[in-house]
Amino acid sequence: MDAQKTIFLIGPRACGKTTVGRALARRLNCGFVDTDHLVVEAVGCEIADYVAARGWDAFRDRETEALERAAALSGVVGCGGGIVLREGNRQILGGGAVLYLRTSVETLAARLASDPNEAQRPSLTGKSVADEVREVLAARAPLYEACADIVLDEGELDAVADRAVRELGRLG
Repeated sequence: MDAQKTIFLIGPRACGKTTVGRALARRLNCGFVDTDHLVVEAVGCEIADYVAARGWDAFRDRETEALERAAALSGVVGCGGGIVLREGNRQILGGGAVLYLRTSVETLAARLASDPNEAQRPSLTGKSVADEVREVLAARAPLYEACADIVLDEGELDAVADRAVRELGRLG
């Protein structure tokens, strides 16, 4: 794996992009950045507040700007769950190594239901957590799969991060 190549982690919210990303960055001795955190820094408020005030299109614009900034860095980037929705973003992802953290609906729903920060994440559909996860994942999974160089199934953190390192080594 080219040490200068950016590694993008994609997948739905609560799949572990930030947690796995930090662990992977430690193993690769490089930096980690999260596009959602870059958006929050840029707009000066939580994403849910920004979406409520400006709407999803404005948020997606800020998300693209964050992805562009992150892509200019070498290291590991945790991407927002909807990053794959825009063709331009998918092209940016293609400039690096893309790891899709594939996670079951049940695991995602359980993580979201127990997340004290969930109130900071705006609902995408207005439905229950489980129904929203099911609907959003059905729509986005094909995009995640199409963008991915590597698909990592859910598991214990160290095992997932170690597998990511091995698979990245195989990419060359």
